[in-house]
Amino acid sequence: MDTRLSRRRFLAASAAGVALAGLPQLRGGLSAAAEPATYKRRKFGPNDLINIAVIGPGGSKGGFKQGLHDTQSCANHPGVKVVGACDVDKGHLDEAAAAFGADCRKYTDFRELLARKDVDAVVIGAPDHWHAYMAIAAMKAGKDVYCEKPLTLTIEQGRQIVRTWRNTGAAFQTGSQQRSDANFRHACELIRNGRIGKINRVEARLPGGPVGGPFEVAPVPADLDWDLWLGPAPFNDYVKERAHGTFRWWMDYSGGMLTDWGAHHIDIAQWALGYDRSGPVSIEGSGKGPDPICANCYDTFPDFDLDLTYANGVALRVTNKGENGVHFQGDDGWIFVARGKIEASDPTLLESPLPSNAIKLYESNDHTGDFINCIRTRKQPICDAEIGHRSVSACHLCNICLKLGGRKLSWDPAKERFVDNQDANALLSRPARGVWKV
Repeated sequence: MDTRLSRRRFLAASAAGVALAGLPQLRGGLSAAAEPATYKRRKFGPNDLINIAVIGPGGSKGGFKQGLHDTQSCANHPGVKVVGACDVDKGHLDEAAAAFGADCRKYTDFRELLARKDVDAVVIGAPDHWHAYMAIAAMKAGKDVYCEKPLTLTIEQGRQIVRTWRNTGAAFQTGSQQRSDANFRHACELIRNGRIGKINRVEARLPGGPVGGPFEVAPVPADLDWDLWLGPAPFNDYVKERAHGTFRWWMDYSGGMLTDWGAHHIDIAQWALGYDRSGPVSIEGSGKGPDPICANCYDTFPDFDLDLTYANGVALRVTNKGENGVHFQGDDGWIFVARGKIEASDPTLLESPLPSNAIKLYESNDHTGDFINCIRTRKQPICDAEIGHRSVSACHLCNICLKLGGRKLSWDPAKERFVDNQDANALLSRPARGVWKV
């Protein structure tokens, strides 16, 4: 029996008020959170085929195709087949479908794809402002999820993702692939085991962000569904620089370099310090903000220097100064780790083996392979939904601090609220356009 839905059948079912795996109706209707959800998943044997699909593959036209790359990496593992692709840009969609062959069906609306009962898992590579909506709907539809970082647009969205993840039992991998790199894991194990003594300070050194604009309003390309690309984001006329790879430099869709690279390096810093399921207790700093009166200009923070302080007293400096990577300073030396590189004040700090009773961290040497394995075993991957949420939450705290002028803010990581600061707490969530809710 073919369980795949045609668009006509899907629309007919939606119009009749039928709840399809807890998904909102196309172009209107209830939100995913308001409808009943189905969490049933297939059980997989070691040789059973896993059907996956990609939402937001990206493509050559936009110059960025992380979703396509992640999906190809998943498909390289035995027993995995790509059966669907979804993108609001026809050029990107055609490119993805061509990469995966005739059995890969094409969709422009992710809710149609999620209604397929034969799709076991999805890779989400859409822009950041879509992550929470797609991930929550996918988990409620019984799918396991690989979602690119940064996981969310707001802290409240992350709380909703974690709640749904716990309720549904989905295998959930955040695309923070540095966790599956041996150098980063080795650095974190050395820090956890006191190799450089008591940690005094950590620096997450990120690139600086771009400045640009004003950009010109242009006609919407014929092959792009601009309204659905915007989705829950505020309506804006089409500007080429708002879409595809440069969406990162607009607060409506992302958080600039603080969330783009920050989600990687802050994640590693918190993993090493043992706060990857918690967070800091205060934040303060400074940054160079965008021009507030420039319409259609990039509006994320290009320059920043902030301190996040944790309950053990260690300060994590988040800055766009210095070599890209994470630097740990302890009483007995320092360790620096970056992509393809790990260094120490004394090379023997890196070479001497840890004792047999040392703290050992989750070992993954293949981020997508770890996800596929967890679909079969029903375990959780190395960067599950809560870890992904806590990593990007620290990034969001940075942006909130800068929006409020850089003054010191107290944060309660258990309640996930600012302490006695209504202005800051008002920035934990954002209104959504139209029917979109999480």
